[in-house]
Amino acid sequence: MSKVLVAYFSASGTTKRAASLLAKVANADLVEIRPEEPYSGADLDWTNKRSRSTIEMNDPNSRPIIGNRVENISDYNAVFIGFPIWWYTAPHIVKTFLESYDFSGKQIVLFATSGGSGLGRTESELRPCAPDAVWKGGKVINGATENSLRNWVESLNL
Repeated sequence: MSKVLVAYFSASGTTKRAASLLAKVANADLVEIRPEEPYSGADLDWTNKRSRSTIEMNDPNSRPIIGNRVENISDYNAVFIGFPIWWYTAPHIVKTFLESYDFSGKQIVLFATSGGSGLGRTESELRPCAPDAVWKGGKVINGATENSLRNWVESLNL
């Protein structure tokens, strides 16, 4: 049996709620990927070309600093990584998270919340950040129920 971690970044609370339910269903530990500098409402204004999130997402080398660490990442065999979809992909802080640890041989499963788009190019953009991980199929889990999440987790054979 795998030891499972659900790590998530949530700017508005939507992904946090989904991650909490997923952790319950997967009998997993839960950790928030917290930015060192929290995002304000103005930072998240995607219509403003000068907002923090827009500037970060327009710079492929942007790596927002994380304000906390997972001290025992080596204890986990499988890691669910959740986030809201920004500009059809994961926020760059997820890249910071993946590049901060050795995920060699660990199973990584992405999950996201979104206002209307799917995972898009997310996995292909994140794979280079943890090239030695075992990437499993991810999904958008908007409005997922406990039962639907349980079925998905069981189908992954972690």
